[in-house]
Amino acid sequence: MNTLKIAIQKSGRLHDESIQILKDCGISVYNGNDQLKVTASNFPLEVYYLRNSDIPQYLIDGVVDIAIVGDNLLVEKGQNIQIAEKLGFSKCKVSVAVPKNFNYNSIQDLNGLRVATSYPKTVVDYFSSKGISVDIHQISGSVEIAPNIGLSDAIVDIVSSGSTLFKNGLKEVEVILKSEAVLAVSPQITEEAKQVVAKLQFRIQSVLRSRKSKYILMNVPNDKISEISKILPVLKSPTVMPLAEEGWSSVHSVIDEDKFWEVIDQLKEAGAEGILVCPIEKMVL
Repeated sequence: MNTLKIAIQKSGRLHDESIQILKDCGISVYNGNDQLKVTASNFPLEVYYLRNSDIPQYLIDGVVDIAIVGDNLLVEKGQNIQIAEKLGFSKCKVSVAVPKNFNYNSIQDLNGLRVATSYPKTVVDYFSSKGISVDIHQISGSVEIAPNIGLSDAIVDIVSSGSTLFKNGLKEVEVILKSEAVLAVSPQITEEAKQVVAKLQFRIQSVLRSRKSKYILMNVPNDKISEISKILPVLKSPTVMPLAEEGWSSVHSVIDEDKFWEVIDQLKEAGAEGILVCPIEKMVL
């Protein structure tokens, strides 16, 4: 089988979460010597640890077949790169921020002012779409200090919790786009490599489903099984097994974590007792 080449960020939160999803997919990756390229021991995969900003070009050039990267970076540097799967982690925003004492009413207030950013294309596209002209100062790293040292009047940068903005006396005023980690595919990927991607994507989808779902089991009076089955958002139908106590059964199903408390309340009202909820490690459809 062809060996698939995947790029991930060499450090930081995105790196950690990328390694975790590979592990959850049953892929063993060891990087004890801080190597820039390692081979998985149990899957045809080579992992390249790269600087985040370089990953789109590696995809474009076909050096790697796929990458786990923030889609905000693809907006900036890799518009022709296909997204195979949204991964649901490393969520953040690309936002406009100004000093707290800036009397901000609308984006028009920044017309003609200086904006510091590591995402010049994203900034140009956004402000141009608003009919606004700004003086862009492209810098890498520590963008948030630019207003404090007199380099800019505003910034455009990645925002996660907002704590970095707060520490630097800034406030978020506009969200340009929302981002999360994605599985991106090189435009030069071969047909053989696509077959391995399909196998990896199947595993990833199983892991992502499990993260969004819980396994639920409960004791139900037999005369309430029909009513409770209608409440459960099951894949096909719930599993029903008789209990030792006559007139009762154990009902098992899968529940969407986002609907957990809403459904639990309905189940209790319908007569379910002894409700247990368990995490799911993998969910294969």
